[in-house]
Amino acid sequence: MKAVQITSFGTADVLRVNEVDRPVPGSGEVLVSVEASSVNGHDVIVRAGELKLVSGRRFPIGVGLDFAGVVAATGAGVEAYRVGDRVWGMVHPRQRHSVAGAAEYVVVSADRISHAPADLSSVEAASLVVAGATALIALRDSVRLVSGEKVLVRGAAGGVGTAAVQLAHAMGGQVTALARDRHAKILTDLGADEVLDYGSTTSDRIGPFDVIVDTVGTELHCYRGRLAKGGRMVTVGLSPSAIAAIAASSVHGSRRIRTFSANPETPVLRDVADRVTSGALRPVIDSVYPLADIAAAHRAFERGGVVGKHVVTVPRGSV
Repeated sequence: MKAVQITSFGTADVLRVNEVDRPVPGSGEVLVSVEASSVNGHDVIVRAGELKLVSGRRFPIGVGLDFAGVVAATGAGVEAYRVGDRVWGMVHPRQRHSVAGAAEYVVVSADRISHAPADLSSVEAASLVVAGATALIALRDSVRLVSGEKVLVRGAAGGVGTAAVQLAHAMGGQVTALARDRHAKILTDLGADEVLDYGSTTSDRIGPFDVIVDTVGTELHCYRGRLAKGGRMVTVGLSPSAIAAIAASSVHGSRRIRTFSANPETPVLRDVADRVTSGALRPVIDSVYPLADIAAAHRAFERGGVVGKHVVTVPRGSV
């Protein structure tokens, strides 16, 4: 079968579509015939070698954090899924994988998938696994958004940003989206009450906000200063400067900057699926690439200016 792997750290040029053995599910595991995966920041920083402590230095390393597809086989003890079920899920981001989501088949623990929303194609589903779960955890669990609160979503046009705008709107937030001006219409359609052009808007001219969801990971101390009394801020865009800002905020003042590692298991994936079914969340896809062109998808992600997600389609698995 085909699987995207890296055998050294570097630019998108190190990505290879290799022939590997088809994995076999063990006890409590599920074999998924993958139909689509998406490009996430985690994939890019692992490929670049910025998470060596997690990924290790033993190659090959599989690529692709998320996936959507069909159950091809189940291991002993798995009762919630049957062959042919449409599912979506994630590989564990803190474990090393020689084969991950960007492959014809992937084996995962049954507690890392759920049934995919029936009304979504696999391409649409793949665009929402990480984005939807991350946005939901950020708003519901990290900052605990309350209806009526003022919310700023920074980096609102990206995968997590578009999901956060939708979910914050559905939860009753008054949503301000910070993004490129040319993305204003789609963000308004997704539920933003106001869209600000990040190129001409400085942090000192906006707010205060009850909640700030940051997907960028820079200038966090400036945006933290735009929190109202009792305000909460969460960032999912980690960088060295972000880590420093998070640490400083935990020491100085009450408006701590929160962060987390999105590592959703079945209950969260089910919750995201329910929100898709209810109409609160829909996919936003920037572009779709075949598996053979995954390097181009990574380059497009790194260039930025995206609206939603870059999705990679995977050919039907071979025996």
